[in-house]
Amino acid sequence: MPSTDADLAVEATDLRKEYGPEVALDGVSLSISTGTVYGFLGPNGAGKTTTMRLLTGLAQPTSGTVRVCGVSVDDRRALAAHVGYLPETPPLYDEFSAREQLDYVADLRDVPRDVARERIDDYLDRFDLTEDADRRIGSYSKGMRQKTAFVQSVLHDPEVLFLDEPTSGLDPRAARRIRESIVEFADAGTTVFLSTHILPVVEAVADEVAVLFEGRLVAEGSPMDVKARAEMGESSSLEDAFLAVTSDARSAEEG
Repeated sequence: MPSTDADLAVEATDLRKEYGPEVALDGVSLSISTGTVYGFLGPNGAGKTTTMRLLTGLAQPTSGTVRVCGVSVDDRRALAAHVGYLPETPPLYDEFSAREQLDYVADLRDVPRDVARERIDDYLDRFDLTEDADRRIGSYSKGMRQKTAFVQSVLHDPEVLFLDEPTSGLDPRAARRIRESIVEFADAGTTVFLSTHILPVVEAVADEVAVLFEGRLVAEGSPMDVKARAEMGESSSLEDAFLAVTSDARSAEEG
């Protein structure tokens, strides 16, 4: 059944983004239902990070519109309460401990102190950070930094969570915990917009998948729909379908 506007967590219409003469996005439209895990795929330079910056209000489109939870991304103050964002390079203060960082973010997000304390303790335990919670982040490994950044992106219980390479630098156990958390959030009604190069992660958790190539959407639908679009059988992987779809798009561009 087609989604009504009230069912949509993310609505983007005809997004175009130009950087001088370069066109980073060219007419991208998205309609993402509430509670969906939406896998956003594309080769390097396809425009994935640009798209995420537009959807989170961190950049303005040259043309087109975006609404998240019914709020225009032009209203960044109103948008902030609805959105969590984990960028590929997370904003962390090296001089803070993880606990101080999370306390600081919870305060910025107006999370009540008692609620914040409970959530912080729970997430630190869940991601095996409790023993190191009072060490300076500057001494952390890449994986520990990534886990801390993930926690800060979900601390205020956002309705829509944007994740850019969330398992980067993580060991298998931590990466599994991230995947499990994504599914748990979606089951609780959170919409997760997931951009990653690790296609088995997308295949494991995504309800819907979109493939971006040269700033345009070249495939969208369930993982099975994308495989069918690429003329792949059920036993094929999403990676096989991704390679086929992007190869077709490249051939069409060149032809």
